[in-house]
Amino acid sequence: MLGPLDALPHPPRRVLIAGVAGAGKSTLARRLSRILQLPYTEIDSLYHGPDWTALPTFEADVERLTSEPAWVSEWQYHVVRPLLAERADTLVWLDLPFRTVLRRVVWRTVTRRVTRKRLWSGNVEGPLSTFFTDRDNIIRWSIRTRRDPARDCTRAAREHPHLQVVRLRSPRDVEQFVFAAGTHRADALG
Repeated sequence: MLGPLDALPHPPRRVLIAGVAGAGKSTLARRLSRILQLPYTEIDSLYHGPDWTALPTFEADVERLTSEPAWVSEWQYHVVRPLLAERADTLVWLDLPFRTVLRRVVWRTVTRRVTRKRLWSGNVEGPLSTFFTDRDNIIRWSIRTRRDPARDCTRAAREHPHLQVVRLRSPRDVEQFVFAAGTHRADALG
């Protein structure tokens, strides 16, 4: 596995961002999309239909996305993870301290609920009380699945040797990686 300042063997063209809920996958994906000038598709937008139902077109939409020559997205949803890993060339693993992730996921969830921010297909975060009543409340989900990315990313690196796997262990690592990506992009252009 590579670190934030390691040179990538080849320029990333099909990039996945992995990590537990709240790690900053979508934020980093958007940043890398801008810097690397690659199209970004938020995988949640392909998955979530009205009333938080799964869209029946999800797998076909991911198939279509990953058939493109260049893209950035998050590595989520077990049903499509094998396809995503097979077609990606780079996997960026956000392996941040869980206290950082927990703080972020709580802040994001509370902010979305208070502002009633519309998400995919017009959905909004449920009442904050669901933390106590819903096993799949996003905060509880993040706590319960916090160790999964270590297992999944390690397995992906082993099973998909074509993947450049970059492990970022702190917000500083993330900033260094983003800076390096921008520097390499600028060097490649000219």
